[in-house]
Amino acid sequence: MLIDTNAYLGPFAFRQLRHNTADGLLKLMDAKGIAKAWVSNAAAITYRNVQPANEELAEAVRKRRDRLVPLAVINPFYAGWQDDLTACRKQLGMIGLRLYPKWHNYNLTDGCCLDLVDAATSLRMFITIPLRVEDYRQRSWLVDVKDLTLSEIAPLIRAKRQARFVLLNGMGFTGSPLGKKDGGLPPNYWIEISRLSALMANEIGALVEALGADRVVFGTGMPFNAPDPALVKMEVLQMSLRDKERIRWQNAAALEKTAQ
Repeated sequence: MLIDTNAYLGPFAFRQLRHNTADGLLKLMDAKGIAKAWVSNAAAITYRNVQPANEELAEAVRKRRDRLVPLAVINPFYAGWQDDLTACRKQLGMIGLRLYPKWHNYNLTDGCCLDLVDAATSLRMFITIPLRVEDYRQRSWLVDVKDLTLSEIAPLIRAKRQARFVLLNGMGFTGSPLGKKDGGLPPNYWIEISRLSALMANEIGALVEALGADRVVFGTGMPFNAPDPALVKMEVLQMSLRDKERIRWQNAAALEKTAQ
């Protein structure tokens, strides 16, 4: 079984995405053996007011919530975000968030973001943070949005020990406190594999060794990325079947359960 913690529906402002409808993504998932995916609306990345995108997403997955788990995008720099968060959780039934500080013009340690993390945590929601949306070298000439750095994420994790964070589309963790057993950070974050190496440097194996297999989760980045590289990584990893199953789906399922 596979649970993809890093997937999207909907349009993106700067490039065409294939398989970005509920039916299209499910067909791709079926072809690749992926049972379930956490999805947010890619349109929300560039919306000023993100709530319409959350509502569109909820309707898109309404009949397939057994396989498509909708995550809310909330911009704490936008007025009224508190009402949006409450609506996403209590009316739309969303159990997690995606944050885009670089795209929405705030820092992870700004007061508005810290308030959002506290509010989401009080609602039992987990928080996913993509370090990038797409390769910076492929960015549109209209925008200049850089990747989040690991040094920007660590202070938030340290400050909000009761929250649960899933870090998406990242790499270089083994050179950061985030990837070290003695990094001085609480064990309240999980790392997704889509940009990590499974051979050569084998960052996935190093993270399992340092943090444990229960702190790593499967993800692909589809439909921004093809899912095949992430699937191959799981095949070539040199670790026990028990640890592979934790990464493939068990850790994600446990996070979902804590948000129910």
